[in-house]
Amino acid sequence: MTHTPIRTAVVGYGLSGSVFHAPFIAANPAFSLDVIATSDPDRKAKAQKRYPAAKLVDGPDDVLALAGELDLVVLGTPPATHHPLAKAALEAGLDVVVDKPFAVTSEQGQELIELAARLGRVLTVYQNRRWDGDALTVKKLLDAGTLGEIMRCEASMERWAPEISKAWKASATADDGGGLLFDLGTHLLDLAVQMFGPAEVVHAEILARRPQEHADDDVFLALKHSSGVISHVAMNVNSQLHAPRFRILGSKGGFVKYGIDPQEPFIVAGGLPTDAAYGVEDPHHYGTLEVDGVRTPVPTERGAYQEFYRILAEKIDDGGAASDLPLPVDPAGPVEVLKLIEQARALV
Repeated sequence: MTHTPIRTAVVGYGLSGSVFHAPFIAANPAFSLDVIATSDPDRKAKAQKRYPAAKLVDGPDDVLALAGELDLVVLGTPPATHHPLAKAALEAGLDVVVDKPFAVTSEQGQELIELAARLGRVLTVYQNRRWDGDALTVKKLLDAGTLGEIMRCEASMERWAPEISKAWKASATADDGGGLLFDLGTHLLDLAVQMFGPAEVVHAEILARRPQEHADDDVFLALKHSSGVISHVAMNVNSQLHAPRFRILGSKGGFVKYGIDPQEPFIVAGGLPTDAAYGVEDPHHYGTLEVDGVRTPVPTERGAYQEFYRILAEKIDDGGAASDLPLPVDPAGPVEVLKLIEQARALV
């Protein structure tokens, strides 16, 4: 906990701002949620009701006008805005959290990294799926060597969503950061690189099946990691029968896990990150370890999205960009993810 709370503004109060950022900032005493920016009247009313101490403004320009009263800006806005808004916030003397995708090109992401370094500001990217319970469970198995030498990892995020619910997504092209590859794909690719190291895309299928889709909604990529592991990642919103979240094959055993992480639905239902049940998965959804034909349920590690803001607070409180403490997410990683996306698009 800092002696003086980190004065924070959340820009955007859709799913990102209302579920993935504001609740965790408000729950951490190291931060104060001072400003929320949204032009939508309904969202503004909901934000005011839930966070009465926060100042409600219409948009990013209003937040930047308050830069002298803030320390940190969190961008939960559409992808095409990430680069210009992050650049403006850094130049205004603020530390910045950018939701995924970091930017719409790797060049833009690298430019922001260099700008933050030049200005001495903290810059990080909200790759929260690193703290999914299933991802933490896989990491624990890998660190323990339970599966032996890993040969293949299959990871998917699938659902059935025949209609596009958000206006910006309905009109966004891939150049705008639209589509699943920039959305769920950034999570899956980030996890693959975190777990198995640098990779290159060796096969790509990038499809748009919904009539109203302008980017992509059914994607399959095959990656070859320098470690020798092959990763298959799939994201699909046209699936009525969902693939495993993870299926990992190793020389000593295999692991399979179905279902979605419970943290997002818990917050959507009105729960708080500080609740005792937060991040705890129902045993019915535990994954399965198979070794020599014997199957054993593996309790899912407790999900921990709050770790992102805990680590960030320690970094800022320790001196920010000058501190030797790690960032919750080094933005260099998301830049590598953007390069993989660019590789994949070049193959189709």
